[in-house]
Amino acid sequence: MYIPNYFAMTETTAYEVIQENSFATLFSVHKGEPFATHLPLLLNQEKTHLYGHFARLNPQWKDIENQTVLVVFQGPHCYLSPSWYETNQAVPTWNYLVVHVYGQVILLEDEHELMKSLNDIVFMYEGTTSSYRLQNVDRNLLRGMMKEIQGFKIKINKIEGKAKLSQNHSRHRQELVIKQLEQISLPNEQQIASLMKANVKNKM
Repeated sequence: MYIPNYFAMTETTAYEVIQENSFATLFSVHKGEPFATHLPLLLNQEKTHLYGHFARLNPQWKDIENQTVLVVFQGPHCYLSPSWYETNQAVPTWNYLVVHVYGQVILLEDEHELMKSLNDIVFMYEGTTSSYRLQNVDRNLLRGMMKEIQGFKIKINKIEGKAKLSQNHSRHRQELVIKQLEQISLPNEQQIASLMKANVKNKM
């Protein structure tokens, strides 16, 4: 990924983006062509692996083992109008956060490791207040459903992140953009405004 120095993301922030935007796109080569699957991935506590599972009917897993794959985690993003700079002598652009992870896929053959990854991802999304837990599901039903999936983990070899938040513009322009975004009541625009605001504040 092309990352100018002023858009480079710290590794700590990259991990935060992964955890906050864990529905990812996994790219590999299948039968000699690019192939992608959209799925949730869980970062382990040691930050060494990503865990997930394919539907067994998805052919991507059949030749993915030991491939170097690319996983893309897309954070908030939004359009910026040049009119917000109070000039027409500029072009439209897009602000965004994105993280790329490169690594090798290992298929999970151990039922206990797969079950742990499933429990962890359910707990992550259900939260502590939810009454739903996988261990409460009928064991026969659960075993039957587990036969329909192929678990895997990705050993993280490289991680890179890009936070394009108008850092290449003057502070005045950044403040104008923040002001405009804060008037748009959409989640992406509000998140980008908040991130830009924090970035400007850190550089004061």
